[in-house]
Amino acid sequence: MMESTAYASPLTSTRWSSVLLLVSAGTVAAVQVGKAVIAAPVLQADLGISLADIGWLTGIFALLGLIGGIPTGALAASFGSRRILLIGLLTTILGAACGAMATGLPALLLSRIIEGAGFLMITVAAPSLLAQVTEPADRDLAFALWSCFMPAGIAAAMLAGPLFESWRVLWWASGGLALLVYLLVWLIIPNSGERQAWSWRSLKANSITVLSARAPVVLAVMFALYGLMFFALFSFLPVLLMERMEVSHRSAGLLSALATAANILGNLAAGVLLSRGITRASLLVGASLTMGLSSLGIFLSLLPDTGTFMLCVVFSAVGGLIPAALLSAAPLVAPTAALVPVVLGLIIQGNNLGQIIGPIAVGSAIQAFGWSSAAVLVAAAALVAVAVALTFGRNSQPARP
Repeated sequence: MMESTAYASPLTSTRWSSVLLLVSAGTVAAVQVGKAVIAAPVLQADLGISLADIGWLTGIFALLGLIGGIPTGALAASFGSRRILLIGLLTTILGAACGAMATGLPALLLSRIIEGAGFLMITVAAPSLLAQVTEPADRDLAFALWSCFMPAGIAAAMLAGPLFESWRVLWWASGGLALLVYLLVWLIIPNSGERQAWSWRSLKANSITVLSARAPVVLAVMFALYGLMFFALFSFLPVLLMERMEVSHRSAGLLSALATAANILGNLAAGVLLSRGITRASLLVGASLTMGLSSLGIFLSLLPDTGTFMLCVVFSAVGGLIPAALLSAAPLVAPTAALVPVVLGLIIQGNNLGQIIGPIAVGSAIQAFGWSSAAVLVAAAALVAVAVALTFGRNSQPARP
C-alpha cells in the first residue's frame, strides 16, 4: 500500500493547518534562495568573492533541481513524503549552520550545495503531502497557496536581510526558522507508517512510466518556459531599475521585492479562477500572452519609468497564474496516485531548466545586443508557451490509486 492510500482513508475534511504548515516549509526553503541574493554585496566585501562566485552561490539550487528532480520524487514515493520533508528540513538546518561558520568560498559553496539538497527535498515532498491532506474540491486552492512559497520566501529574505547586523546572523536565523518548521511538521503532520523498499529498478520503472505519459511532460515543458520568462526578467530587474530609473541599490532591491511579491496575487487568483470553472489551458494561454506583451514594454522602453515598473508588476502578478495552475494539475495527470511525487519532481526539473537557461540566454543577449534583445527572447518563449498550453487537455483525470 502506498503512502497516499494510507493518508486518504481517514480524511473527512481538508486539514488546513497542515496546508499552511507545508506552505511555511516551502517559504523557509525559498528564504535560503533569497538570502544569498540580498547578502551578495556583503559577501563580496567580507569574503572577497567575485560576482561570478555569487552567481554560483545563487545558481547551485537550480542546478541541483535540474539533476535531482525525478530521483527525489522517486525517493518520496518509496520512503514517504513526510520522511523526505523532515530530512530536507534537517539538511537545510545543517547547510545554514555550515554556511554561517564558513570562512571562505569553498566552505560557503559546500554549504549552499547542502542547502540546495534540502530545498529540493522540501519542494518535492511538501506538495506531495499537500495532495494527500486535501480533499479534491479544495486542492486547487491548496496548491494556489503552495505556489506562493517562492515569491514569498524570496521577498521576505530581500526585505528582512538588511535588518541583520551581518550575513552570518542572517544565515543562523534562516536555519532557526527551518528548525522551527521541522518541529511543527514532526508534531502536526501525521505519519502514515508505510514504507516501501528503494531500488534503482523501481526508479527506472517509475521514471519511464511518468515520462511516457504526455500530460506530465507538457507540465514540465510549460514550467520550463515559465521559469525562463520569469527569471529572464527578475535576474536582471535590479540592474534594469538602476539603469532606467537611476534609483539606488537599496531602492532597486525594495522595488524588486515588491514586484516579486506581486507574483503571490496571481498564485492565489489561480486557485479562485480554477474553482470557478476556468480551465487550466485558458489560464496558461492568457498568462503567457500577458507576460510576452509586458516584456516588450519593459525591455523596449515603450513607457516612462513608472509605467515600466508597473509592467514589471503586471508581468509578475499575471505570471503567478502559471505555477499554481501547473502544480495543482500534478495529482490529476500522474499515471497513479503513488507517482504524484515523481511527476512533481519532473515539473521541478522543468522549472529549474528554465531558471538556468533564462538568465544565461538573456544576459548574453543583453551584453551583445542591448536590452531590446531580451524582449525578443522572452516574447518568443511566451509564444511557444501559448502553443504548449493549447495542447494541455481539458479532460485530465485524477490519478488512479
